[in-house]
Amino acid sequence: MEPFRYHVFVCTQAKAEGVQCCSAAGSTQLLDRFGQELSAQGLADDVQVTTCGCLGTCDHGPVVVVYPEGAWYSGVKPEDVSDIVASHFASGKVLTRLVRADAEAMKAEILDHRKQYLAMLRARDEAGVLPDDVDGIIRGYWPSRAVLTALELDLFSAVAEGASAAQVAAKSATDERATEMLLNALVSLGLLCKQDQVFCNTPVSKRFFTSGSPDNAQRGLLHMANLWRRWSTLTECLRVGTTVTTKKNGESVKAFIAAMDRNARERVPLVVKAIGAENISRVLDLGGGSGAYSIAFAKANPNLTVEIVDLPEVTPIAEQHIEKAGLSHRVKVRAGDMLTSDLGRNFDLVLISAICHMFSPEENRKLFKRAHAALAPHGRLVVQDFILEPDKTSPHFAALFSLNMLVGTKAGASYSEPEYGEWLRTAGFGEVCRIRLPGPTGLMLATRD
Repeated sequence: MEPFRYHVFVCTQAKAEGVQCCSAAGSTQLLDRFGQELSAQGLADDVQVTTCGCLGTCDHGPVVVVYPEGAWYSGVKPEDVSDIVASHFASGKVLTRLVRADAEAMKAEILDHRKQYLAMLRARDEAGVLPDDVDGIIRGYWPSRAVLTALELDLFSAVAEGASAAQVAAKSATDERATEMLLNALVSLGLLCKQDQVFCNTPVSKRFFTSGSPDNAQRGLLHMANLWRRWSTLTECLRVGTTVTTKKNGESVKAFIAAMDRNARERVPLVVKAIGAENISRVLDLGGGSGAYSIAFAKANPNLTVEIVDLPEVTPIAEQHIEKAGLSHRVKVRAGDMLTSDLGRNFDLVLISAICHMFSPEENRKLFKRAHAALAPHGRLVVQDFILEPDKTSPHFAALFSLNMLVGTKAGASYSEPEYGEWLRTAGFGEVCRIRLPGPTGLMLATRD
């Protein structure tokens, strides 16, 4: 069965530095070029382009294989893609100047590559060499720290449309030698490019990391820099069983809310669709942060009103977002503590998003009882959070996030579906269910009888 006229496989296998591979030869650039050329020539719906692992002819990369013909193109450069599309896909003629016709030689090359690869694995194993994936996990903080430092110093904005290391250092009040080292590292990570000692932003870094860009994520990402410092205390946290960091300052609160707002923009459509905004008049958003979810529900139902309860240092930030959305008349914010302040009564929906992981089990039990009391009969409570499977080892991100709560809170953690279910039923809720969503978080939905 052939769902498409042509199926293109592009090898994007990455190997250790210094080892020949299609990725090092620039194969990832081919993917964008194929997409552009297929769209330009009206063939996007007729040709499927797929990445694949090593094809065994690494010395002749990048390698592209096209089926149903089984044509192996070697040494493909981005400028060759338009010719392949025009000749092979538009006209049905294999581009002979790039295709390999020596099938027996290719097979021998692939088998020899396999033999060498297996021999290499055996040699590494016998020598007791740490597996690459494990080594990568351990060294994973290197690129992270490089990017976070660049964001803290706003180096991407200093690079702007192009600048030398000296110019970036002068703008950023940093050492020139050290700045050049970091800029070079950012080039190696694909976040800057460099030509004739001039550094330039890539499309991604220009869009997300520079001041003035409408999609600038720098402030929210600075929250990750704050988390870096907390994670550095993990060893001590394991000894004492709780966070050892000091209370957040004003700037860290702003960075935290900016990060939560950035995350919420991705999750909001999924949550509103899963819950539905129809037949809801009053919503209580506990710990609403920037107000992203409240704004989304209010936009989805013009007859709906929302009350946000959050800490005094957060409410001005929420009010700014709400005013910008033009919803100040329907989305109200009041300062308070969700565990002690009066929450009100007769709400149709209580939303608790990205909150429960900050609390202990005892605090969550108390919160759910208070939420139950705030709901009207048949009202619903929605918890959005990282929800662990019963053995608490997956999903991967949720398990790691539990450590993030260890280093950052007094008694918070990621919790499992059975734990949420038990707490909700104990609080008096009748029907309780889990709604799985694409991405790292899910929903626990509970209905008051």
